[in-house]
Parts: sequence; C-alpha cells; structure tokens
Amino acid sequence: MQRWLDKHRRFHLHFTPTSSSWLNQVERWFRDLTDKALRRGVFGSVPDLTAAIQDYIDAHNKDPKPYVWTATAESILAKVARARATLNTVN
Repeated sequence: MQRWLDKHRRFHLHFTPTSSSWLNQVERWFRDLTDKALRRGVFGSVPDLTAAIQDYIDAHNKDPKPYVWTATAESILAKVARARATLNTVN
C-alpha cells in the first residue's frame, strides 16, 4: 500500500479512529440496514439477501428526512479534537 501511495502522491488516506465511527455517516446507514433488515434474517440465497437489502433501500427512500444534528457544533468539534489526539498518539 505504501508503495502505491508513494507513486500516487495526490491520494491521502484518512483513518477514522476505532472509537469514532459516528463521524462516518455511511456507518450509521449500514448500522440501520443491519438492525432493521438483516439481523436475525434468514436468507436462502444471495438473491433473497439482495431483495431484502433492496426492499430496505426502497422503504428508506420513500420517506426521506434530513438528519437533524442534536449535538452542538462545539461538542462535535471537541469530539473531533479528541479523535485527532487519539489518532496522533496511535500513529
């Protein structure tokens, strides 16, 4: 990986600390997919699993709602600062 990055300088990897998956909105979406459509499900085939995922997507998209942040900007920035500090001590 490092050799590839050395040859492609315009690309930079940004790692999210393990305890900060809340920073990544797609993680929240996959959590909801798992909780609401996949966990405890029994799928007899790949097409059955694919259909369950598509059904969830269709239902989710029928009534879209914007995400309403309940945290203040200050608390979010403080969490980001703590996550960066943790990341800097790990690497």
